[in-house]
Amino acid sequence: MRIPEPDNHSNLSSSYDFVPEAGPSCVTLDKASHSNGINKENGYSAPVSNGSTSNGSLTMGNGLAKHSSPITRVSLPGTTLYDDPYLDREEFVRLVIQSLRDVGYIESAATLEAESGYSLEAPEVSKFRQHILRGAWADAELLLVELGVTDTDALVDARFLIGKQKYLELLEARKTTAALQVLRNDLAPYSTSDQEELHVLSSLMMCSDPQDLRRRASWDGASGISRRQLLDDLQHYIPSSTMIPQRRFSTLLTQSREYQRHRCLYHNSLVDPSSSSLFSDHTCDKESFPRITTTILEVHSDEVWNVAWSHDGTHLASASKDKTAIIWRIGLEAEPSSRDCIAEFILRDHPYPLGCLAWSLDDSILSTSADHLILLWNTKTGALMKTLENHAETVSALVWLPDGSGFMSGSLDRKIILWDMEGELRESWNDIAIRVTDAAVTPDVRRLVAVGMGYNPPPALGTLGRANVRDASPPIVSNGNGNAVVPRSPENRMIIYDLKTGQVELSVHMEGELTSVKISEDSRYALINHAPDEIHLWDLEEFRLARKFTGQRQGHHVIRSCFGGIDGNFVISGSEDRNVYVWHRDTGTLLEVLGGHGLGSVNSVAWNPRNKRMFASCSDDNTIRVWEAPVSAGELLRGFGISASEPEMIGKGKGKVKQPWAYHDGGF
Repeated sequence: MRIPEPDNHSNLSSSYDFVPEAGPSCVTLDKASHSNGINKENGYSAPVSNGSTSNGSLTMGNGLAKHSSPITRVSLPGTTLYDDPYLDREEFVRLVIQSLRDVGYIESAATLEAESGYSLEAPEVSKFRQHILRGAWADAELLLVELGVTDTDALVDARFLIGKQKYLELLEARKTTAALQVLRNDLAPYSTSDQEELHVLSSLMMCSDPQDLRRRASWDGASGISRRQLLDDLQHYIPSSTMIPQRRFSTLLTQSREYQRHRCLYHNSLVDPSSSSLFSDHTCDKESFPRITTTILEVHSDEVWNVAWSHDGTHLASASKDKTAIIWRIGLEAEPSSRDCIAEFILRDHPYPLGCLAWSLDDSILSTSADHLILLWNTKTGALMKTLENHAETVSALVWLPDGSGFMSGSLDRKIILWDMEGELRESWNDIAIRVTDAAVTPDVRRLVAVGMGYNPPPALGTLGRANVRDASPPIVSNGNGNAVVPRSPENRMIIYDLKTGQVELSVHMEGELTSVKISEDSRYALINHAPDEIHLWDLEEFRLARKFTGQRQGHHVIRSCFGGIDGNFVISGSEDRNVYVWHRDTGTLLEVLGGHGLGSVNSVAWNPRNKRMFASCSDDNTIRVWEAPVSAGELLRGFGISASEPEMIGKGKGKVKQPWAYHDGGF
């Protein structure tokens, strides 16, 4: 918007901080005085017309004449910035004015306003901010329509927010009678669609003191930042062209930085503010990506089917066809050649080959599955704590709840069972619609995502059945790597449940067998291995297939993929062609095909949750590989204390084999 030329007393504002020297481009009317020919209620005024005084000098807030001649308003052709039709010049200049004032260049902002002829915001905006910050609630409500809040529902919501703040402040001041009047006259008429919130507000009348009120209302009081937060909330109802969001330019820069990070194919490091610059785009070096085998773990005597890191990243658990699970201690040393990788415990008391394993939230318990059995192990001693026999068929999923309250198991017997930390049964969901092949719980503990086969619609679609009996199951056959499956069913399904209520939020038919599901750390995405030869990325908020990843081979074996990287921006998977595949999650670009494993399938991969530049893979070749960023052959050999002419395998520690590898594109 343009500065009204004949008006020497227009009131403008940017935001609502009370710091006159710098900060979010605002100060109170009585705190500071600056001049650019415009009177501003947020902290400065200057009796000047179009940027100049009557004697031709511009008087600034420090009382000094900064210009010996008037500031001439610049008139430029067109309305866009440069030749970009999408960048409006007025919007850009107003954002620059806001930014200058945010960082404390008040006089420069005033000069730009005078020279461009654009004012930051209308006088009504300044008045509205001051009314809110000073608690002039009635005056603030009267300005809502003038500020563009004309939609009936939006106007009701905005008035309710103002009334709520007024009500809480009256309660805090122990003015109960006045607060009751606000509750009846200002809040009740506007809360017809949300009676529950009105009841909560009513209950606050019973608070014993102001401190109790602030605690129960999750509110910091009139002297805190609650009024500023109210302005932020009201911003959603006022057109942004009328009241510019606070620090908008900074928000745009943050969005740009995040976009560049998401588009950086090899991004896998924390952003260092000291090395970040507006003068260049963000990029990460491919050489920092973990694509070299630094450790080979060889103790298992048969195929290794699954691996899982402890939450602290110091231990790795592996499950094998040889009927053992191993807890490996992985040293914390940054240099691989000096790191100890020890088979700390070999858990032998399994009567069948192992399929699943999972760590408790505090890493004190490791749960494993062998056919229909679940075994709980003390990870500090390696002792077997308990064996659970409640499932009738192969246990295909073990997942500890992110809130630490226990774990869930899923099975081909159409059961999902909820257990407490000690392995006591809390709840059993029987006769669910699928024979579960894997399941996962979102980190926010809102949803359970299950995949499986043999879909059988429940009598009343929408909830998990909890019957006391279950249907008979077809016979189990081997799938080639020890994870038992039933004969291929035409009905393979992904089902998303509301974990609290058991309601089915989404049930999707899929062609092909579904063998694995992993959830992203932000609970937004589910990653599903889909035979043949696909990995699907599902958006759990929009309930849609976001992307497919292809290139790997999966036809007959259970392959388990995972998310990886510092932002979960990689998708990594094993393959039946004995390679490890890595994609960029947001673009689907295939980044790496990592060779090194021997004959057979790479069955499972797991990214270290603490060291974001390390992951592990396991294979039918009986080994586990730890992958890290490349190290030059000379450095690695020097670490082993041997010459470059003797590239032999070096062992250190129980069950540990290290090998100096020279990296070549496409493999070793």
